[in-house]
Amino acid sequence: MSDISAPARFPTAQEQLSGMLFAVVLLGPDLCIAEVNHAAEDLLGRSAKRLIGKQIADVVNFADSGLTNKLTSLDGPLLARGLHLQLGGYERHVNFTASPVLGWNNWQVLTFSDAGRDDMRSESDPPSALKAPAILAHEIKNPLSAIRGAGQLIARKLDEKDRKLTAMIADEVDRIARLVDRMQELGSSSAGPLEKVNLHASIRSAMASVRAAAGGRAELSEEFDPSLPPIAGHRDTLEQALINLLTNAVDACDSSENGRIIVRTRFVSGLAANVGQAGKAVRLPVEVAICDHGPGLDPALGDHVFEPFVTTKTNGQGLGLALVKKLVSDMGGRVSHQRDTAKGQTQFRIHLALADWATD
Repeated sequence: MSDISAPARFPTAQEQLSGMLFAVVLLGPDLCIAEVNHAAEDLLGRSAKRLIGKQIADVVNFADSGLTNKLTSLDGPLLARGLHLQLGGYERHVNFTASPVLGWNNWQVLTFSDAGRDDMRSESDPPSALKAPAILAHEIKNPLSAIRGAGQLIARKLDEKDRKLTAMIADEVDRIARLVDRMQELGSSSAGPLEKVNLHASIRSAMASVRAAAGGRAELSEEFDPSLPPIAGHRDTLEQALINLLTNAVDACDSSENGRIIVRTRFVSGLAANVGQAGKAVRLPVEVAICDHGPGLDPALGDHVFEPFVTTKTNGQGLGLALVKKLVSDMGGRVSHQRDTAKGQTQFRIHLALADWATD
């Protein structure tokens, strides 16, 4: 039997913490920050030097979560999922834990992790719930073509006054065919290798398409950070996702006195995802925000807005936002929704990786 010698040393606790994807914060008895890992620096938007010694309440806004008192008198592990917290001046949707440090009175360790990534599933793979509709869609398309063809043959034998019925058949078949096409897109798992994409060129192309279709119903304006480098993605995929979001924003403006839609880009820190195509953690620091002053989505929808067949539109199928999520996920990115009731503003944010980080 071969003799496998033990390593000269094992990674220290500090080295292990540094490699973690989720944020770790060590608090002293006075709820002051004593130590942070690299992920916490990214999430909180500050260096360890600027964080250590600060009160946790000055860095993380727990006001709406009801956790402040619990941290003050923590007597056991605490777990909270799906919190909306202000971290580093930016709202995050996170899972949170607090654990007492054994043997150290009133010391505790906090962790923050992205609530949307806990399953660490590759988002380039469609959920099983979407694969079944895609298979069904494939089986529906063939008989649809036959129905449309039969309707056209019947129309030739009818009087002009009766052809409205066959025209209605053709219109309904076409509508169902479009719906089926979108179901197939949702179930598709094909996503090619990521490429370098000029973000602002793609945004302007999408804005031009939506302006042409909007017919002056809304004003589209841009607030870009011109210093942003290329992002990792697919140009056509990105443009389609943006067109869907911009079209929704235009529709929302129909019921608003302020018909202005703003598209912003900026560099942010603290977002990370497990990118399935590369098999490694990649940060998502490039943000595209689409802002409108429409009435917003029904608050009861909550985090379900990106699920298939969820909609508040009278004639909607509820596939637009689900498709946006799928397209953005194909590029290893994230999409989120936020309603600012104070400003009367709805924002959809897309976060993407830098090309050099995701494609090296």
